[in-house]
Amino acid sequence: MSTGIHDKYESPLTSRYASPEMAALFSPANRFYIWRQLWLNLAKAEKELGIESITEEAIEEMEAHLTLTKEDFEIAALEEKKRRHDVMAHVHAFGQVAPKAAAIIHLGATSCYVTDNGDLIILRKGLDLLLDKLARVIHRLSRFADEYKSLPTLGFTHFQPAQLTTVGKRATLWIQELLWDLRNITRARNDIGFRGVKGTTGTQASFLSLFNGDHDKVEALDARVCELSGFETLYPVTGQTYSRKIDIDILNPLSSFGATAHKIATDLRLLANLKEIEEPFEKNQIGSSAMAYKRNPMRCERVCSLSRHLMVLAQDALMTNSVQWFERTLDDSANRRISLPEAFLTSDIVLSLLQNIFEGLVVYPQVIQHHISQELPFMATENIIMAVTKKGGDRQECHEMIRVLSHQAAKVVKEEGKENDLIERIKKTEYFKCIYDELDSLLDPSTFIGRAPQQVDKFIKEHVNTALEPYSEILKQDKHVTLS
Repeated sequence: MSTGIHDKYESPLTSRYASPEMAALFSPANRFYIWRQLWLNLAKAEKELGIESITEEAIEEMEAHLTLTKEDFEIAALEEKKRRHDVMAHVHAFGQVAPKAAAIIHLGATSCYVTDNGDLIILRKGLDLLLDKLARVIHRLSRFADEYKSLPTLGFTHFQPAQLTTVGKRATLWIQELLWDLRNITRARNDIGFRGVKGTTGTQASFLSLFNGDHDKVEALDARVCELSGFETLYPVTGQTYSRKIDIDILNPLSSFGATAHKIATDLRLLANLKEIEEPFEKNQIGSSAMAYKRNPMRCERVCSLSRHLMVLAQDALMTNSVQWFERTLDDSANRRISLPEAFLTSDIVLSLLQNIFEGLVVYPQVIQHHISQELPFMATENIIMAVTKKGGDRQECHEMIRVLSHQAAKVVKEEGKENDLIERIKKTEYFKCIYDELDSLLDPSTFIGRAPQQVDKFIKEHVNTALEPYSEILKQDKHVTLS
């Protein structure tokens, strides 16, 4: 089955930052095109299985009018106003442009044949679009990690200076979570099945009647419509609808991705405050109407804002599934028409923002080095103690000397607001004369980053590249995102 995306009559949920493909996917034009395709698939399968009232001319008329015109929408709107039923409104609208098929459109089906199967088609395609964009985001950030894999920077625990890491190694922590999102969304996408032709309460009674009690033909119809619609897997049993637990399985990984995006954007906002790394800032961009000097991390703030919304949307699916009485109730419909499109549009926008951010990250090595110089003397004290001990010094005596000097230097930093002068104090202390010529090497930041560069190399080679292999053709296109 064709699931071509039509970009006319877009949904009002469309944001100026959503990709045209995602906006079009959830547009009324695309939704009703899919409904008509599903009605065509049903008619084709029923004809193949011996329903003589379905003629070749009817099939041809249906095929010729899959794409809705402006007039089709107007007819459907008038019908819905009269009948108060959206599916039947479109059945009648389709029948007006395909009169030879009017009597057999929707034959044996219930509304959920088109609404639920249509949703599953849209949701699977939506996940495909998100996976492509997520792969590109991971690829961009991986290039950044590789470029800065050896640049030392302060690590932070509790947002307090800790042992050094590298800018690239820190980025791999973000990438790893994005890879888990790629895995989770892929699983959700591949788990989506097809509702098929199950009838009003899932018993297929109407189709059994249509085929005069022939159970084999009913099963063959279900399988054939599934095949024509591009699916390999049917849900074996349903009520009137497919279980709304499927929506949970789809929204949960999207909400989880929202948590990842929020964490990354928050880290970048903190780094912007430290003036170590900044998101892209345009030449004529204004950070504040009052404070002309400001460079606010507005893209990262937008990611956080949207991600919070994305994270809570999974709750809609959880609550909806929990209150679906027996074979179905209708209190799911209005909720799903908001929560499902919003989750996909929001994820799409967040991915566009992240790609734009990662393509333009600005690193300030001198500021990073300055922050290291403020903390490294304290971190280097253990190395200094070991070096003195190797030259014959007493470990405990050296420890006490370092402790006293460290406290003096800390007082200068905290109470006087001056630079950390611990190394100058060491150089002026006769006790440490034996290692004066080693101090520079003992304070080389590159000796404090452990295996960070090697970890980045191995991580990209063994994990990132492997995960992105299915997207190699997409990544070759190498499109960049520019946001206003």
